[in-house]
Amino acid sequence: SLALYRTYRPGRLADVIGQEHVTVPLARAIDTGRAHHAYLFTGPRGCGKTSTARILARSLNCEQGPTSDPCGECGSCQDLAPNGPGSIDVVEMDAASHRGIDDARELREKAMYAPAASRYKVYIIDEAHQLTVDAANALLKLIEEPPPHLRFVFATTEPDKILATIRSRTHHYPYRLVTARRLQEHLAWMCDQEGVPYEAEALALVARAGAGSVRDAQSVLGQLIAGSGPEGLTYADAVAQLGFTDAALLDRVVDALADSDGPEMFAVVDSVVESGLDPRRFAADVLERLRDLVVLHEVPEAADQGLIDAPDNVIATMKEQSARLGLAQLSRAADLVSVGLSELKGATAPRLQLELLMARLLLPAADGSEA
Repeated sequence: SLALYRTYRPGRLADVIGQEHVTVPLARAIDTGRAHHAYLFTGPRGCGKTSTARILARSLNCEQGPTSDPCGECGSCQDLAPNGPGSIDVVEMDAASHRGIDDARELREKAMYAPAASRYKVYIIDEAHQLTVDAANALLKLIEEPPPHLRFVFATTEPDKILATIRSRTHHYPYRLVTARRLQEHLAWMCDQEGVPYEAEALALVARAGAGSVRDAQSVLGQLIAGSGPEGLTYADAVAQLGFTDAALLDRVVDALADSDGPEMFAVVDSVVESGLDPRRFAADVLERLRDLVVLHEVPEAADQGLIDAPDNVIATMKEQSARLGLAQLSRAADLVSVGLSELKGATAPRLQLELLMARLLLPAADGSEA
């Protein structure tokens, strides 16, 4: 079966999630006949740059268009559908393997020919920052003054490496990471489409693992679905497969910190090591929990405002924890864990470093400040 990121690749601009600052003005430009001849899409991996480029080509070449909402029925739309066979007039190139001056000259020669069956000939150049300076310079005149039938879309994760002379000849749209809440809603929709039951807590972990990248989150979801049982996607399975720290373990750390409970704190470290959890991953998860507690202490409605993404029962627990600890103690603990996280990197005895970090967390503040 196809990977989820291929099965659910968007086919219309409206289907690209979390990039409305790009898709809305792009749709207006297409519908009003103001589409530019060259675009530059930049941003993190897996956020929709190449998908948008393909949709743009589909929108421009639809027999009912150009239109931001392709009909999906004409030959061009079917050829350029998300999992369609492709079109001879839409050429997708990987600049990493076609980066030289000879490749640029060959493109320049072929680009001058009229499209075989479509309105426009569209060149999608992925990883455009890989083009050599000579290759980019060879394309400059063509990008600046293309024939009427030619369109260019450049996509890259590293816009700073694109020649300023190319950037100045394109309309530049920067893509953003997608919020965890938006990702979680999208993942839930995909689970519904696949007929897979799920726990909301598990999807929250998947969204977190995706780190704002839709494709990364879909890959993780596909992995979890492939290994799921009849009960579907469970929180326990997600924690085990993704290597995150169980929320219950984080609650034990915070409660031990609030109660200055040394035995419990070191018992947690023992549980981390015995379960095979990476100490650095554990420390990073503790730091993220402390960050959430600081935010909740200062912004009680943080969950409603999208500053924190967690299930309601976890939010309720964290509100109690933030009230018990207070801002001063939370801030101090976060600073200590942040420093400890750096010390854990490459440590020859990670358990020892983790235990020393827990010991420092249990020490009272030297300045005697009230929490």
